[in-house]
Amino acid sequence: MHRSLAFHTDLALRRNEGSLIRRGDHHTVICSPDNPTFWWGNFLLMPGAPRPGDLPRWEEAFSRAFPDAAHRTFGIDTPHSDALDLSEWQAAGYEVLRDTVLTASHTVPPAPGRAAPRDVQIRPAFSDADWEAAAQLRLAVNAADPHPHEAAGYEVFVRRKLAAYRAVQEGGRGALLAAFDRGGAALSALGIFDAGEAVARYQSVETHPGYRARGLAGMLVHAAAEWARALLGTRTLVIVADPDYHAQALYERLGFRPTETQLSFQKRPPDA
Repeated sequence: MHRSLAFHTDLALRRNEGSLIRRGDHHTVICSPDNPTFWWGNFLLMPGAPRPGDLPRWEEAFSRAFPDAAHRTFGIDTPHSDALDLSEWQAAGYEVLRDTVLTASHTVPPAPGRAAPRDVQIRPAFSDADWEAAAQLRLAVNAADPHPHEAAGYEVFVRRKLAAYRAVQEGGRGALLAAFDRGGAALSALGIFDAGEAVARYQSVETHPGYRARGLAGMLVHAAAEWARALLGTRTLVIVADPDYHAQALYERLGFRPTETQLSFQKRPPDA
């Protein structure tokens, strides 16, 4: 098992989706041939923190593994990173990501949202129309972002990603759950997938820009926990959050507690 719970579950999910994982003497290569523009499906996992002066060596290793990639992504297999000096990577144009990894054995129901839409049904996506609604939700979230991904390229990524989710769900190893309105639109959605050893990992908790602050995400996170405990036999729930975003506070209200930090570096393609 990797020292980082976050990357342990990341690799389990990528494996479920059909990614290729090659462990070498010095690093692990995670490759997703069916979705080459998925940055975190095509990355290198370092066994520990890089040393000063290591950046050129790691960039060369990435280029060997992904000669056609426009992005650069590296994960660090360590549960904590507060004392590391990463100025070399930042100076080279990398974003240093320190995300909070939260865990829970179960969640508590959220307080009822006064503005929650009526007649919302929380359930897994099943039909082609359900999966199309999930795609439209993700495209709407991207379009409303202050720094959106390029629209056409992002749509290609989203459809490939959801196809991978659908295959995993049809194999009985998780589900994409959404809050559907009466017309079939997905107002909020997330993935919950088996990572082995009675561990389940959340993926991509998103709410439509027009339906935020109505309690939908909290309802979904709790419903997904109950679903995973009942259908997957989950005993440990894992979710990862940006510490500078409000979602972490929501997860803590639902019963999650910070466990470790996930450290990674990414350099976006010029046109992203």
